[in-house]
Amino acid sequence: MTSQPFQFDQDRFEKCRTLADRGATPGERAAGRAAAARVAASAGMTLEEAVQLVDAAPRPSTGPAPSQAPPSASRAPYEAYAYAWRKPKAKPEPITVAEMIAQKAAELERRKKAAARQRREDLKMYAEQAKADAVIQEQQAVRDREWAEARAQHQRAETAE
Repeated sequence: MTSQPFQFDQDRFEKCRTLADRGATPGERAAGRAAAARVAASAGMTLEEAVQLVDAAPRPSTGPAPSQAPPSASRAPYEAYAYAWRKPKAKPEPITVAEMIAQKAAELERRKKAAARQRREDLKMYAEQAKADAVIQEQQAVRDREWAEARAQHQRAETAE
């Protein structure tokens, strides 16, 4: 047998093996075989090694003897949770009033900085628009002068005739 990185979950293996042997459909039996292989692999064994281990050590059907401690109590903490989904989730730490006040102050400061940055960007944009407007107005003034001169020449020509 190979070294076992995790505790072998014999109960789960037996349930998967039972499903593989007695499943109602071929799909259930195939799923049971695959699950049993995964349970064995998680303990660092092949499916055949796990079957030999389970068959060699018959389990009492009444549960652990009263003098024995439950298996989870005798296991080391890292062995008790061989699967990540078995680990209990840590409860979040409650937030204190001081932390809430600090978070609100930080959010207010962030918003003030964002507003100031937006004002600076707006002022730049307004300055660029003013420059573009000045160029357009100057061009229009040149066209107006040319038109006025052309009209004046046309009127002088009509009065001279």
